[in-house]
Amino acid sequence: MKANYDFSKAERGKFFRPNIKLNIPIYLDDKSFAFVDGIAKKKKKDISYIVNHIIKSDMHLIEAMK
Repeated sequence: MKANYDFSKAERGKFFRPNIKLNIPIYLDDKSFAFVDGIAKKKKKDISYIVNHIIKSDMHLIEAMK
């Protein structure tokens, strides 16, 4: 690393995009992954679809308990 960097020509926010949607990776432990992967293979669906479906089901259960 250099001792000093010249930021005199820098432009603040040059790469900032206010409406960007980020897909954040989610890492499952081995047991959870095997469970979800098994369901996905049986239903011939993507793992992301199954995980989202499980989360949405849990959201509905939590809302019903309120």
